[in-house]
This record gives sequence, C-alpha cells and structure tokens, in this order.
Amino acid sequence: MDFDDALDRLAALDASGLHGEDFLLSWERTEEELRAVLAVADALRSLREDNRSTRIFDSGLAVSLFRDNSTRTRFSFASACNLLGLAVQDFDEGSSQVAHGETVRETATMISFMADVIGIRDDMYLGASHAFMAEFSQYLRESHAAGLLEQRPTLVSLQSDVDHPTQAMADLLHLTHELGGLENLRGRKLAMTWAYSPSYGKPLSVPQGMVALMTRFGMDVVLAHPPGYDLLAAPRDVAANAAQASGGSFTVTDSMADAFDGADVVCAKSWAPYAAMEERTVLHETGDREGLRDLERRLLAQNAQHRDWTTTTDLMATTADALYLHPLPADITGVSCAEGEVEAEVFDRHRDALYRQAGNKPYAIAAMVFLQKVADPATRLRELRDGAHPRWQK
Repeated sequence: MDFDDALDRLAALDASGLHGEDFLLSWERTEEELRAVLAVADALRSLREDNRSTRIFDSGLAVSLFRDNSTRTRFSFASACNLLGLAVQDFDEGSSQVAHGETVRETATMISFMADVIGIRDDMYLGASHAFMAEFSQYLRESHAAGLLEQRPTLVSLQSDVDHPTQAMADLLHLTHELGGLENLRGRKLAMTWAYSPSYGKPLSVPQGMVALMTRFGMDVVLAHPPGYDLLAAPRDVAANAAQASGGSFTVTDSMADAFDGADVVCAKSWAPYAAMEERTVLHETGDREGLRDLERRLLAQNAQHRDWTTTTDLMATTADALYLHPLPADITGVSCAEGEVEAEVFDRHRDALYRQAGNKPYAIAAMVFLQKVADPATRLRELRDGAHPRWQK
C-alpha cells in the first residue's frame, strides 16, 4: 500500500459524520465516509508493513459480543482493536447475568464503564438482530448523557440480520486492490448468487450487504437465487436506488448461469429463505426445540432441490475470467462436504485471492474504529508515520 496516496485520498474527503458515531448499516453512511474507510485501511496497512506502530490508544478496552459462532470475524475484530492499542474482552451472555434476565439497558451500561469500542455479531434472529444493536446503541447514548459513562463507546456491527458491513467493506477494499482502484469497479458485472449447501439457516446479511454496497459504486449487480430464496425488501430497495444514482444496474434472476455469464466478479454462497428465518426467530423466542428440528428438516429438503446451484469450472468458464469471492468458510464439494457451494478445483485455483479477501477485514474494522475515534484522521495518521516508533524490535 502507498501511504501518501491513501493520505491524499483521505484529505479530499469529509468523514466527520463518522466521528463519535456507530457503524451499523453501510447505507447509513455517505459515499465519502465509505471512501474514507478504504483510505484509512490502506494507510494503516502501509504503516504496519513499514513496522510503524498504529496505536492510538495507550490503554483501553474493546468488548466483543457474539451471539453466533464466528472465527474470521471474531479474530478480525480482535486484530483490528489490538492494532489500535486496545485490549479485547469477549462478553459471554450465557455465563453472565443476561441468562438470568438482565435487561439490554443494564447490560449496555455495565460492560461499558471503561470500554471504547463494542462489536456485536447478532445475525440469528430476523427482525430482531439489527433492532437489538440499535437499542443497545441508544442505551449507551442515554447512559453517557446521564454521566454514568465517562465516554460513549462506539458500536460496530460485526453482522446483523440486515447487513454485514465489515464483510462488505472488506470485500469493497479487496475489489479496489484486485481491479486497480475504486473507479475501475464502474461498469463491472458482479454476480451475487445463492449456492447449494448441506446446512441450513445461513444469514441473508452477506448478500444483502453486497448488493446494497457494490451498486453504490457503479457496478452492474445481478442477484440470482431459486424461487423462495429472496432477500429482504429494504436492502433490495437500497440496491435498486443506489444503482440508479450511480449509473450502475441491479437485476434479479432465477438463473445462476445468467448471473455468471460475462461476470467480472462472482460471489456464490448459500443463505436461508427469509420466511424460514422469520419462522426460526419465533421458534427460538418460544423455545420450541421440536419445531426447530422440523424446520431444519424442511429447509434441508428444500435446499436439496437445488444441488445444481454450485460453482463449477464450466460455469466459471462463462465469465470474463471472473474474480471469485466468498466470505468463508465455503462448503467445498468433496472436501468439506459431499456436495456444496463450490467445486474443489475452483476453490483451489482461487485460494490465495480468497485469503487476501479475508485479510482485508481486520484493516476495514480498524479503519471504522479509527474514524469513529479520531476527529482529524489525516493528521493523526501523519503523526503515526512521522513518529518513528517501531511496532516491534526486529
């Protein structure tokens, strides 16, 4: 990464709307704020590669609250916070007073007395997960206004039922690197397609975040899925409006082949029908374990009707030598499962690029936090560069 280029890009942008605020939905942020996240991420990467310390905190705490299993996002959040000088503490609701009925208001305040950042992943409950984060954020504001918290921790969504902003921003960062700049995304075809998985209940927020964000930068986004696997209306509306504003396009098809045809970028992964996710939310709320088992049986049978929705070498041959994306872990045919989202040959061919894609997430998260905490990010980055303080003694 070129530090001076990243700093020049940042200096031309107004990212002040992020300072002291949360990052919950990508479409709540302005285009300049999104571009600033990319610029800061590149600057932080450049400093780290040059063995410069990027600590903006001498001490402090970041709290992570994961309501779903995670490996990549959990370690990306920890890496990002550590990069900026924060220690990370996982908050386990199952072993806390939440299990005994502690309210959201009380939890938000109790874990925040000396916290600077809180990251929440809650993608399990359609119609409730983003709402939980918004409620959590409001209680932080109220406790800070009442003088109970000496500072209000900023909140980062590490995935909700609606959006996965850290994944989408990491993917946008990846595309700018692989395609030679943000301006080169304009007019490129991106296929966001459903793919078969032998598991059920995968969140909708990855494809929703993808279509809502990439259309803002002039891409021709094609969403493909079998009947019954549609996304929520709100992010689809965001994508349609963004495409119109940016000069890109947003179309929906029930043909994976049509989506792949001539595509420059493809992302094929499984997600659950939103009607089923709504049903699962109700079943979880009522503690209906037998209902959950029955729902799983029905969804696995529904998935099995579309085993042909998988990324193959033949399908990739119809693209414009497309860049293959996946948020990982992928269901790889013959490796992690008998039949899955992608053939092993395709995955192996794109493995290094996929790992580069994943490696962008810590920097994307760190950039979000940096812009939330630093009022003059360009000056602070320049101070880090000129401070001559090494990250470690080689």
